[in-house]
Amino acid sequence: MADQKVSTSCLNGKKQQSDFTWEVRANDRAYHMQFKKRVSFCLTKRKYADNAIKTGKYNALTFLPLNLYEQFHRMANLYFLFVILLQTFPEISTLPWFTLLLPLGCLLIIRGLRDLIDDIARHKSDWIINCRPCEILSGKSFSWKKWRDICVGDIVCLRKDSFVPADLLLLSSSEPSSLCYVETADIDGETNLKFRQALLVTHEELMSVESMAAFDGKVTCEEPNSRMHSFIGMLEWKGEKYSLDSEKILLRGCRIRNTEICYGLVIYAGFDSKIMRNCGKIRLKKTKLDRMMDKLVILVFLVLMIASFFLAVACGIWAEKFRRDHSYLSTFYAKTSPIKQAFFTFWGFMILLSIIIPMSMYITLEFIYLVNSFFIDWDVEMYYPAKDTPAKARSTSLNDQLGQIEYIFSDKTGTLTQNIMTFKKCCINGIIYGPGTGRKRRLLDESLSWNPYADKNLEFYNPLLLEAVRRDDDPAVREFLRLLAICHTVMVEEKDSQLVYQAASPDEEALVMAARNLGYVFLSRTQDTITISELGVKRTYKVLAMLDFNSVRKRMSILVRDPNGKIRLYTKGADMVILTRLHENGANEKITEKALDSFAEETLRTLCLASKEVNERDYTEWSKKHHKASIMLENRAEELDKVYEEIEKDLKLLGATAIEDKLQDGVPETIQLLKKGNIKVWVLTGDKQETAMNIGFACRLLSDDMLILEEEEISEMLSAYWVSNNNLSSSGEPLCSDSFVQKPLDTFRRGNTALIITGDFLDKILCIGEVVKKKKENFWKRMLCCKAEVQQEQESLLEKAFMNLATSCQAVICCRVTPKQKSLIVQLVKKHKSAITLAIGDGANDVNMIKTADIGVGISGQEGMQAVQCSDYALAQFRFLQRLLLVHGRWSYLRICKFLRYFFYKTFSGLMSQIWFAFYNGFTAQPLYEGWFLALYNVFYTAYPVLSMGLLEQDVSAKKSLQFPELYRMGQRDEFFNYRVFCLTLLHGTATSLGSFYIALWAFEDKVGSKVVGDYESFAVTVATSALLSVIIEIILDIKFWTVLSFLTVAGSLLLFCVFSYLTQNFQAFKEAPSIFRFPDASKNALTDPYVLLIILLCVVANTIPSLTFRLVRVIMGKSTIHQIRMKDMRLERDMVELRAHFQRGSMQRRSSYAFSHKEGYADLITRGASLRGRDSLGLSTTPVPVFRSSSSPRLEAHKTRVEFLA
Repeated sequence: MADQKVSTSCLNGKKQQSDFTWEVRANDRAYHMQFKKRVSFCLTKRKYADNAIKTGKYNALTFLPLNLYEQFHRMANLYFLFVILLQTFPEISTLPWFTLLLPLGCLLIIRGLRDLIDDIARHKSDWIINCRPCEILSGKSFSWKKWRDICVGDIVCLRKDSFVPADLLLLSSSEPSSLCYVETADIDGETNLKFRQALLVTHEELMSVESMAAFDGKVTCEEPNSRMHSFIGMLEWKGEKYSLDSEKILLRGCRIRNTEICYGLVIYAGFDSKIMRNCGKIRLKKTKLDRMMDKLVILVFLVLMIASFFLAVACGIWAEKFRRDHSYLSTFYAKTSPIKQAFFTFWGFMILLSIIIPMSMYITLEFIYLVNSFFIDWDVEMYYPAKDTPAKARSTSLNDQLGQIEYIFSDKTGTLTQNIMTFKKCCINGIIYGPGTGRKRRLLDESLSWNPYADKNLEFYNPLLLEAVRRDDDPAVREFLRLLAICHTVMVEEKDSQLVYQAASPDEEALVMAARNLGYVFLSRTQDTITISELGVKRTYKVLAMLDFNSVRKRMSILVRDPNGKIRLYTKGADMVILTRLHENGANEKITEKALDSFAEETLRTLCLASKEVNERDYTEWSKKHHKASIMLENRAEELDKVYEEIEKDLKLLGATAIEDKLQDGVPETIQLLKKGNIKVWVLTGDKQETAMNIGFACRLLSDDMLILEEEEISEMLSAYWVSNNNLSSSGEPLCSDSFVQKPLDTFRRGNTALIITGDFLDKILCIGEVVKKKKENFWKRMLCCKAEVQQEQESLLEKAFMNLATSCQAVICCRVTPKQKSLIVQLVKKHKSAITLAIGDGANDVNMIKTADIGVGISGQEGMQAVQCSDYALAQFRFLQRLLLVHGRWSYLRICKFLRYFFYKTFSGLMSQIWFAFYNGFTAQPLYEGWFLALYNVFYTAYPVLSMGLLEQDVSAKKSLQFPELYRMGQRDEFFNYRVFCLTLLHGTATSLGSFYIALWAFEDKVGSKVVGDYESFAVTVATSALLSVIIEIILDIKFWTVLSFLTVAGSLLLFCVFSYLTQNFQAFKEAPSIFRFPDASKNALTDPYVLLIILLCVVANTIPSLTFRLVRVIMGKSTIHQIRMKDMRLERDMVELRAHFQRGSMQRRSSYAFSHKEGYADLITRGASLRGRDSLGLSTTPVPVFRSSSSPRLEAHKTRVEFLA
């Protein structure tokens, strides 16, 4: 009970706060201009924001300092800057400082230009939005201005199909009772229409421009917030006060539909609007490898300092010993001391060894990221010809992270589904009319020529059903179609001599259109009548009552008197609701139940249809009860539901309908592949729970053998966990720990579990944590710091327990969540699981989630381009996600990891010899190699084979990557590059450098060749050549995917080594600049001696044998990727992913969702006449109108609901 009180007070706490300080005065800009609010310290800004939005990160003044600040968050850049500063001191410098500044400057410029291009795109998008035209009341008339000119308190005129520029209070509209129909696809992803209605007083008083110019009402409401579905306020006007709620507010981003004109008062503008409050900030995204590289840079820097310190100490000791042994040279050391010499040697080694982390690696890495992004753009397998839309990598620095995704957060509408409702099947009087073969256009036109109202675009139909309809001898068929044409809340109007349906739900539109194509056409309605055409005969029914749909009743009914005077009740609703209200269960009922199960197997949205005849006496008695309940002031809704229950019984079943909420192509197969790749898919949607569950089954995210946890079960588990963790022992320690919730979770991991919650439930869970934290904060402030830390950890246990429960499930569906809640869910998973996340969506309601996730993917869908503009990658279809992750993502991760591994290996192999050489030159930081070799080693000699590997490497083909998605798990486990791999690479490079150095040293100590006299230059050339060849052979052994470019880069590296060695060691160059070209003819003399060549061969063989042995052992033990693939190929008799048309669902407890998606209240609007124009305004003629359109908007017309009867 205590927990319930806490949660209740928390949920209501926002309402109880005294934050109603937002005052808006109509037509009074001066009033709002005078208010300021403090931002920080002495800085202030206007309290009431203007309507201009700025989503860019930089401007002309802040770009340079802010971008540099962000870039120097990378530890590598700080490291390079530190080395450049050291080079400015002549005493310790080994190279001119500008030679290192140039590549660092190039790196900063490349990244800065990339960030600038991205930000320019954001500024361009902002400019387009801010410059949209709108009509603002200025003086005594409306004038056309831009969105950015709107201010709080302005009155705005909106026309049909225009977007709402700010959060407005609806004042009046051209519709009856000042109704306004809006589409909220950009907010909650739903394309079905919703209505808003102005106050009666503003509807009656503000009917002209003059009255609006004189309007001086004051709105007092809550401060700007992110609660999309909540608004509390009050209008004061002419001494009266009127309450305001969310039903009277038009939110920014909505689109006006089916309303010619409306007027609104601006309440919140710009970033104060609710949609902008949910958009979130632009976050600097860094990959997992980036963060690891930052740590490695720090680690290598510390190792470098330690090594330089010990070498400097050794230098000081050696200098002191040398002075004692060679006192006759004391004159040369008069101005120095061993300590001073050791000090300068320390910094000399720091500079000499600093190239262990080469700047060229980061520049090459940027190029690899860029080219791999081009590969995504150029992939024809991810090109969508229907919209001429290719895939687009909008970010070039996140490709490797595509190969490490663990959680995908997906929107539903427009991302998984096409948002197209199709009438697919029906069962009438025990007969199923289902799929079959289509007919040719000529036969189709002939078969529908009898119906002037038929949709000529109909491609599929059922001839048996058409024949039964035309015979008109089956009462069940007649009543079934009559119900579809009568029992709904669809509105109709004439536009351009065509009837246009206005449906609040795409499901209802599909049903009405299905009846129309079968000869039962909905023509018109008034407050108390509805007119339909039945096989060409016009009939008008008197509407006695409309029993509205709501989420509890799960059904809708209409009570009508037909032209013959009989009273009939028509009801449609969820199968489990209708079947329990039948008069008797007969043979047809059993067949219908089997049909419903069959429809459920195909995850179709089902409705049961029933009717009954009501006698006059029963209707009279019921009408009195209905009237009495409808005028009650308290508990009206509950009493009406009871009255509805009395008449909605003893029904006769007519049949069932099945509507398909069409998925995008390949969605089920894609989710199956992702699940096999150990990627968990969460669906976050603004839709209701039943719809989301139905889509979950349709896309194979849910299956019938799953244990589905809903809010009640979750509450019980978390409540028990909460109570146990708040029962403290006398020592102050919790009686149970996090393992309490871990025990049932282990059971879930072994099973097949799904979790389904709503946004309200999520708020409740997180809010409990906030309340407890606030209650105990002051108490723990009085405790010791260590105990305070323990308490803070305990306070987050509930949140952590919920995330443990959710992440242990195979699927999670979150319904009725706001954009901010979507972002919060992503944050929780990142916080508690440290997992790599991907968010995918197509609307503005997904922008916050896309920005929060590690990878954001935008779908070029029906809801605009907002998601694409804020995304890192843009796709045309959800199914392309499988190729983006399993192919490009895995390849990019593999390439980047191999590139890093071998870049470090070749650097350690070639440059660690500097340390071994220090033991033989008195620890003086003298370079072993020629300066040109050091400068060109990482740029020309070894860079190109590694670059080729980073661009084109593949361990398996794209086909195998999709056939065996289990390979993706290697990226999730960081198998290709981690601290262990780095340490092994360090050891491998160290071993190669030791082999190259000491084998050459052993050979040069005792013997000389015919030309070589054992000099320092020849020794350096021998060691350098041995290390270079060892590195190239190692890369050759590890390349799995050979191309022409691979051969060219290997051959080119050897060729460049020969060419540059000749150029830099040319004797003529030495004569011209002896201080720059210090190794005259060294390579020519050394590499033409057979003895030296044998030494190099011995070094290469010694360095390669351990690597070959290791590879052979892996192949023998079957640990190589190719070997595992081959073994699986031999075991598998068919593909890993079975692409079935449908999966089996035999359970009747979890049938597919009922086909209702509109909200409660439409029936009340119709019966009150609030949404109806006069009958004459429709302009209906007695002659049939042969052409129909399913929607009044161009976008909905392009994607209109199709009525498909499959023969």
